[in-house]
Amino acid sequence: MIRLSPIRVVGPDNEQIGVIETPAAIRMAEEQGLDLVEIVPNSRPPVCKIMDYGKYKYELSKKESKNRAAAKSQELKEIRLGRSIKIDPHDVWIRVEQSRRFLMQGHKVQITQRFRGREMMHRHLGIERLQKIVTDLADISKVESPPRFFGRAATIMLAPDKAKIEALKRKMKKEELEALEEEEDELEEADAGIEYEDDDDDATPEGAEGEAAESEAKPAAKGGPKEPAKPDAKAGRAEDDDKKGKKKGPKDNRARNPIDDEMRALLGE
Repeated sequence: MIRLSPIRVVGPDNEQIGVIETPAAIRMAEEQGLDLVEIVPNSRPPVCKIMDYGKYKYELSKKESKNRAAAKSQELKEIRLGRSIKIDPHDVWIRVEQSRRFLMQGHKVQITQRFRGREMMHRHLGIERLQKIVTDLADISKVESPPRFFGRAATIMLAPDKAKIEALKRKMKKEELEALEEEEDELEEADAGIEYEDDDDDATPEGAEGEAAESEAKPAAKGGPKEPAKPDAKAGRAEDDDKKGKKKGPKDNRARNPIDDEMRALLGE
């Protein structure tokens, strides 16, 4: 309920209507089917706007939720380099890769190096390790706070560098596209080679067809076509016997009878 009068009125399209009495401004809003909302109550005269109040509240809630999500999206991740400076280089590499994933996701990373017992006498070893990690992650991050000691632990804070991360993502995407294009080219070349080999197997060589036609159409020598030689009957039978594996028996090898020879001569056989 707007109690003061007169008021400065702003239209639904942010146009300046002017300073008018409150009842007149309310009637103006009702005629348009909208609400009269006081947006700057501390000024004199107060500033009111003709708007859809329900839509205004909805847009305001969406904006607040978006701001909360943006504030929550960036978190602080802590990476601990073991319980002392006696940590294997491979384990350090694993933690560096984990930090890289967090930075790529937009989170801040706090790396902690702990010291045990007399290791505090060699604190420079832990600082050197932290500096090396900073160098390894320099392509996507920036140092937000240098190494500092808290009791028996040294910490360093890294924040994501958005410009470097975006450039790295574009480079990675470009490399992936190039790799996909190379794979497609190799597959196309392999398919073309297979089709070419199939065509060669199906097609008959033209030279061979020509030679076969010439050999058929070429006449024989001047003496006329030669008849093929008649195969020898004995040779054929011998070959058949050899193929069949037959052997001559004793009946075939016996001596001829002279009486049979004389009878054949008298009969004229």
